[in-house]
Amino acid sequence: MAKAAIGSEALVGSLTPSKKRDYRVTNKLQEGKRPLYAVVFNFIDSRYFNVFATVGGNRVTVYQCLEGGVIAALQSYIDEDKDESFYTVSWACNVDGSPFLVAGGYNGIMRVIDTGNEKPHKSFVGHGDSINEIRTQPLKPSLVVSASKDESVRLWNVQTGICILIFSGAGGHRNEVLSVDFHPSDIYRIASCGMDNTVKIWSMKEFWPYVEKSFTWTDLPSKFPTKYVQFPVFIASVHSNYVDCNRWLGDFIMSKSVDNEIVLWEPKMKEQSPGEGTTDILQKYPVPECDIWFIKFSYDFHYNAVAIGNREGKILVWDLQSSPPVLIAKLSHAQSKSPIRQTAMSFDGSTILSCCEDGAIWRWDAIPTP
Repeated sequence: MAKAAIGSEALVGSLTPSKKRDYRVTNKLQEGKRPLYAVVFNFIDSRYFNVFATVGGNRVTVYQCLEGGVIAALQSYIDEDKDESFYTVSWACNVDGSPFLVAGGYNGIMRVIDTGNEKPHKSFVGHGDSINEIRTQPLKPSLVVSASKDESVRLWNVQTGICILIFSGAGGHRNEVLSVDFHPSDIYRIASCGMDNTVKIWSMKEFWPYVEKSFTWTDLPSKFPTKYVQFPVFIASVHSNYVDCNRWLGDFIMSKSVDNEIVLWEPKMKEQSPGEGTTDILQKYPVPECDIWFIKFSYDFHYNAVAIGNREGKILVWDLQSSPPVLIAKLSHAQSKSPIRQTAMSFDGSTILSCCEDGAIWRWDAIPTP
């Protein structure tokens, strides 16, 4: 288990906005009465950078952000099970490049939707309980990972429907897994976190032949030799409560718990002893009134900024390129009072979306500087 390194204190950001960039509300959509748990822009396909998806209840909806604050509804998919409640959605794509959406939630079934023809493409059954997060491998966007209440993380090939790897077992999570993320440049590495208060880093390097095999497999997906990855290469105890969101920032990790802050830290591995090492806490980004779990933050495409909502319907936008942390903007609106479950920043960070517990989507656009 990684211990916190002794030495330099973490740099804590000031909550006084720098006004480096300001935003204003340009739209609010009331999608329905049921909570919206996820909103995500399509960063996989440059043709659709202004397209985003939301999930709430048994519905997945696709929208496009247009000029002048306009949000156009493009398509909507309603799950056959009216009791399904989707918690997460991620953009992926087939090997031919057609855009897919992968959604999961309460039922533990992953639905792959071919947005090219608006039809369900495949369903993946494997998790024994709810799915809390799905993420796509940016370098190979037909690979996705899912984090589940069943204490495991699974790697899937959306093209072939194969479950390639299961990260679970002796060294795995001891409670619900709430979040998972692929490393942006090291294709073998993922990070996961959850209700056991830990962040675990896993390597797929020795299992990579199975990943390659999943693309050429011609037999039934159920006959694929799915492998268990039982031991992470690093375990970090950075938080003392549930960890509900973790994202790589280069080789560093940003993670948050229920204690009103995002923490930026560096995992320092010991090559000789897997799982061992130290964590160097670098910076802390305060987020007032962010003390409930299942609130997820998001970056713009180039990792310039991070946006996070809180339980009072406010959004904080932090600069990721400054040390100590600089608060770019604090966004609030008199009518936005419901907890924000997730934000989505557009490709260049000029638009920020939030999806809320009350079923609303808010759109904020950067005010052009004169």
